[in-house]
Amino acid sequence: MADILVVCEQRDGVVARVSLELIGQARVLAETTGEKVVALLLGYKIKSEANRLIGYGADKVIVVDDRNLKVYLTEQYAQAAYSVIDDIKPNIVLFGATSIGRDLAPRLSARLHTGLTADCTKLEADKDGNLFMTRPAFGGNLFATIVCPDFRPQMSTVRAGVFEIADFDENRHGETEERTVDWKPYRFRVEMIEEIKEKREGGDIAETKILVSCGRGTKDKIPQAIELASSIGGLVSCTRAIVDLGLLPNDRQVGQTGKTVRPSVYLALGISGAVQHLAGMEESEFIIAVNKDRAAPIFKVAHLGIVSDAKELIGKLIKEFENRGLVKNERAN
Repeated sequence: MADILVVCEQRDGVVARVSLELIGQARVLAETTGEKVVALLLGYKIKSEANRLIGYGADKVIVVDDRNLKVYLTEQYAQAAYSVIDDIKPNIVLFGATSIGRDLAPRLSARLHTGLTADCTKLEADKDGNLFMTRPAFGGNLFATIVCPDFRPQMSTVRAGVFEIADFDENRHGETEERTVDWKPYRFRVEMIEEIKEKREGGDIAETKILVSCGRGTKDKIPQAIELASSIGGLVSCTRAIVDLGLLPNDRQVGQTGKTVRPSVYLALGISGAVQHLAGMEESEFIIAVNKDRAAPIFKVAHLGIVSDAKELIGKLIKEFENRGLVKNERAN
């Protein structure tokens, strides 16, 4: 066992951002363990993505390109991934903590008779190849570091946005290997009849450079916060309290039970800074916190703190941006 394997997720033939993040972190781990970084790419008509994975840090890409993998179905993907993992016997296997990763990883851990640490926010390794997997515990009030000393491979799902994507190197060289699967069709219990994709407006907060984030202190000013975010080319996000009140959808939630984000600017309005929320945004490049409670925990991670009523400040900021002639509805890339 001498590889770090990243099971890469793809949607419509395009590798997911979280998989590129994991390849970059696998490269960091490999510098300590001395192992190779191998990417496992499953899908249909996805061979062209192999070179991208090498450019982002993979030493080798194993491609299973098969019509049975055209859409994600648990058994088909589990058989394909298991056939590769059982053969190459990697030391570490990483998945994104997405809807697909959270479904596939436990199936594989059971078939491989090994452990799985879910929703990790930090990964470290030692020179002997032991993986130290850190994740929130006890409702996010503590962080537990978990090891799997007796079984291999060591398996982990990792939340999107936790790690940065490495710079793409077009001059990097690596190996690409195509594999086939000895399918067991009698185990296929589910068939995809029709795929209906939900249309979401506004973009993904995990990929936005500017976030205006609302806490309970701004629950009466959500429309104004959306206007403010639009005027500066960003998106509005929020805490769990705002989602629970039904004011914003759950895909806008930042935190332990939401998304992990690392924008260039994170404007926290009326957010006290519970540890569950901080876990999802504390890696932002520049955090501006506005709260009328000067003892609010959010100020401990903020680069700039403003002791003020966030509800009143929203209107003033909108007026200031209007006076500066900023164009509304211009989204950040």
